[in-house]
Amino acid sequence: MKASEVKELSSSEIVEKIATEKVSLARMKFNHTISPLENPNKIKESRKNIARLKTELRIRELNQKAK
Repeated sequence: MKASEVKELSSSEIVEKIATEKVSLARMKFNHTISPLENPNKIKESRKNIARLKTELRIRELNQKAK
C-alpha cells in the first residue's frame, strides 16, 4: 500500500486497516516460527504498511488539533 493510497482513506478506514494488518502480521510471524514462509519479506512489508497507516493517522490528529 502506497502513501498516496493511504491518504485517500478516511480515518475510520485507516483504523480498521491497522487492526487487520496487525492480525495479519501476528499470524505471519507465528507461521514463520513454525515453518519458514516462502517470502519472509512480507513480514517486513506488513510492518511498514502499519507504520504508514499510523503515520497518516497521527498527521491527521495533529492537523485537527492545530485547527
